[in-house]
Amino acid sequence: MSRRSTAEEKTTKFDPIYRNRLVNMLVNSLAIRWLLGASRKRLGRNMAFKLCFKLVDAANGSGDAIRKMEETHRMAEANRAFAHFH
Repeated sequence: MSRRSTAEEKTTKFDPIYRNRLVNMLVNSLAIRWLLGASRKRLGRNMAFKLCFKLVDAANGSGDAIRKMEETHRMAEANRAFAHFH
């Protein structure tokens, strides 16, 4: 490994814009994963209809994907509060 590549990696690793993009990518991938998982569980004709209904549910703020998101946020808040005691 050359020292140049490690210096470049260090600058991009601590760059706040790079970090925000990475966080946004992770959040978006989780949302898509939750929508697809909820769509697969739904009874229906084909995946296009199931995904369509789940997207409408998510836009209205209801459904399995929204419930999963709220559950994850509650767990994160609980972990953040618990981490304060250690």
